[in-house]
This record gives sequence, structure tokens and C-alpha cells, in this order.
Amino acid sequence: MTAPNYGLIAGPFAGSSQLNAARRQLELEALAGRPHVDLLVIGGGVTGAGVALDAAARGLRTVLVESRDLAFGTSRWSSKLVHGGLRYLASGRIGVARESAIERGVLMTRTAPHLVRALPQLVPLLPGLLRPGQGALIRAGFHAGDALRLSAGTPGALLPRVRRIDAERTRRLVPGVRTAGLRGALVAHDGQLVDDARLVVALARTAAQYGATVLTRVRAEDVTGDSARLTDVLTGESLTVAAGAVVNATGVWAGEVDPSIRLRPSRGSHVLVDAAALGHPAAALTVPVPGSTSRFVFALPQQLGRVAIGLTDEDAPGPIPDEPVPTDGEITFLLDTVNAALSTALTRADVRGAYAGLRPLIDTGGGSTADISREHAVLESPSGVVTVVGGKLTTYRRMAEDAVDAAVRLRGLPARACWTARLPLVGAPGHRDSRPLPADGVPGSLLARHGGAAQEVVAAGELVPVVEGIDVTRAEVAYAVTHEGALDAADVLHRRTRIGLVEEDADRARETVEEILTECQKA
Repeated sequence: MTAPNYGLIAGPFAGSSQLNAARRQLELEALAGRPHVDLLVIGGGVTGAGVALDAAARGLRTVLVESRDLAFGTSRWSSKLVHGGLRYLASGRIGVARESAIERGVLMTRTAPHLVRALPQLVPLLPGLLRPGQGALIRAGFHAGDALRLSAGTPGALLPRVRRIDAERTRRLVPGVRTAGLRGALVAHDGQLVDDARLVVALARTAAQYGATVLTRVRAEDVTGDSARLTDVLTGESLTVAAGAVVNATGVWAGEVDPSIRLRPSRGSHVLVDAAALGHPAAALTVPVPGSTSRFVFALPQQLGRVAIGLTDEDAPGPIPDEPVPTDGEITFLLDTVNAALSTALTRADVRGAYAGLRPLIDTGGGSTADISREHAVLESPSGVVTVVGGKLTTYRRMAEDAVDAAVRLRGLPARACWTARLPLVGAPGHRDSRPLPADGVPGSLLARHGGAAQEVVAAGELVPVVEGIDVTRAEVAYAVTHEGALDAADVLHRRTRIGLVEEDADRARETVEEILTECQKA
């Protein structure tokens, strides 16, 4: 394993994964004094953070800038599935499906096994839910997905093989399932992140440890293939940076950085309900969308006692909003579809929150967004900017590798070969700073969100919930400020924790979060 390249910063943060306001200020000052880097990455979502880690681990002097916060955009609005590409297999996109299966295996076995768990996906065998012959098609698809798992080298002990279970076992896994006529269920397994935004933060912190400069609240303007003007959003101060290459990883905003890019965003929406409404399920309830052979609505168990029901695939033309919202029609569609498999129908009164993300799909002309390929592309603009676009959360690492490969090839950068497929992230087993998990007394939810970094979190503050009924501790809030780059209460509520997914919860927790934030900033 190659030693880290400490890039622009020396002193107390050299070789550290710690991100905070003090480091941000030091790195801005260092960049102003030495404004030339090998690679400038624009965009702090999963792809941009992945690019920064890939480049820094290859020994390139790397700067990542994000005008808002890490995981501000689409990367926090996913279903949190690390999936093997079964849907793409059903539509004949074998290459995309295999790439997904391989990258799922990398995440679950090497880079982030502390953030990903195996999730049973259960299709109930109920009268009227499946069309004639559809059960056989789903079973065949599940077995094809299992063949992909085998070809990707992911062990069956990690993702169990497809099986059929009886009605009693089905009810135990999803107590809220409709029981009249229930003949059991088909069960396959996929990967699920405890939190998509936590993956982005782990990537950014690991990139920082390998020498990348990670700057949130810094806007890139006047971008060319070898320079950009960077403005600190907090102070208004600007500087111009020269770069060996510039990578545009801004997702649905890619066309604002590179006007030659044509995207056709697709909106994927979810609603959140209390897990109690479905009997605290231990598996994802998977319900076929009427009239489709490859689309499903999932009821997915989440942290904080929630179930996310999603997702849609709707054209989203027009200006790109900072925070997309589901339409009334999408919410109705999701509830109506999942209710076909439930013993007690969900209503609007059960909806505790809702969110939507925009997929940065490449515009290929007409047709439904559901039919547009999820393959990614790496493109060079007339100005020389390298843009990586398309793809999906599961394949972020491969997207990053391809983008850095292109930048190295086009600009002749002095980089080593990519090795991120075997590079554990902060908190993962094998990461140099990971510690044995603490003994009794540490909440299991904290361990699930932080893995081998849990001891650092425990040392940051009290293991007391920030508010009654939410299993996020004061220590996690303090750690978000001192180690994870959170600069204000919104960063903590909406991205370092997911308390903000339910507005009522955010309102209850805000005062405590702001109090802890002030204490950390004074320390």
C-alpha cells in the first residue's frame, strides 16, 4: 500500500481524516499561497468524493470544491440500495448489471462493509398481486441475479441465495403483509447502506487522509480545462487555481459547469412512514408496478425507525431545484402500489416525510426516462473540462476510476494506477485508524453508522440522545462538527445525521444541535 501524499497541507492535519472549520481555513490559506494543483474536482457528491479519493490515492495533488455541503444533492436522496443490477438484467443491459454486481461486492467486502448490510428483498405470493406467469419471471430474474453475484465473486455467506419461504416466515419478516391468500414469498438479497450521505462523508474523509483538500462552501466559476475561480461562499473571497486537469462531477448540475453537456433528469421519489405501520419489517417488501415487467415499489427498512417507500421514475424538465420534492401524484402512486400488498392500507396521514432525487441521465432523445441507460460516460468538453455523468450510487468507484484515467491520459498527469477497489474507507475493517469495536454500553445504531471509528465518536461527547425517540447521540453531533466537516446545524440535521428527513424531528432536535455546535466551535 502506497504512503499517503499529503498534498497542500502540513502540520496538525497532515495524514488526518479529520474535516472541520479549522482545517478548511488552513487549506484555503495554503491554496491561496500555492494555487496550482494536479486535479481540481468540482462537486461533493458520491462521484466527486470518489474522484478525489481515487486521484489522491494515486499521488495526485487534488482539490475538491463543493458550493454547498458534502452529499447536498442526489447522493443523499437515494433508496440507499447497493444493488446488483437486477433491473438492468431484466432489460437486457448485461454490462451495466455485471458492473453493478462487481461494485456491490467491492463495497460489501473491502471498501465499506461497515456501512452496508445484506437486505432480504421479499416478493409476496398474493392473489391479484402478480400477473399469470410473473412469479416465474421474477424467480428466473432472481436466479440470474444470483448468477451475477457468483460471477462477481461475492460469497453466498454475505448475500444468501434465492429461496422461497412459507407464509409464516413471510409474516415474520414483514408483519404488515396482507395475509389473505398468502402462499409465502420469493426472497433474494441485495446490499443496503445504513445511509447514503455517510458513504459520501467517508469517501471525502478518506480522500483528505490521502492528501486531498476538501472544501465545502466553495463555488467554482469561470471553469476551463486547466483553471477555475474559486469563491469562498462564507466570506466572498476569491482566488484563481491552475490545474493540470479539471473534473466536473456535479451530477444534474453538470451542464452549468460544461454547457456542452445535455442531460435529461429523472426524478425518483420516496415517502417515509414509521416502521411500526408495517410491523417493524426486517426485509424489504417488493411490490411489482402494475403493467411493468421490471419495475417495483420497495418498502425499505431504514435507520431511525422509518420505512422508505419508493421509487418513481419521472421526467423532470426545467431548472434544477436545490431540493426536489415529490409531486402529489407520485405520493399517491407509491401508496397505492404498496397498499396492494399490505393488510392495513397506508394513508396520507401515515406519511411522516418525503424526498426526491434527480438522476443525471444522459439525454438520448425521446422515450421514457425509465428506458434511458444507467451507464455512465466520461466526456471532454471543448474547453477541456472532463465531465463524468450518468451512472448510479453503486458504481461510483468505477465512475471515479474512469474519470481519473481520462484526466491522466488527456493531460499527461504523473499518476500511479488506481487501487481504490482494495482501499478501505474510514471506519471500515482494515482502515489504518479503525479500532476494535467498543464493549457494552455503546448504542448499536452508533456502531452501524460509524464502524471502526466508533471509539472516536464516543470520545467526542455524551452517549445521550439529542432528543427523545431519536437514536442519534450528542457525541455523534459533536463528531460531525469536529471530524466530519459539518459547518452548521443544517449540515448535521440533514446530511451527517438524517434527522431532517422528518421535518417535525428536525424542529425538535435543532436547539440541541445548535447548542452542541456552539460548544464545539468555542473549544
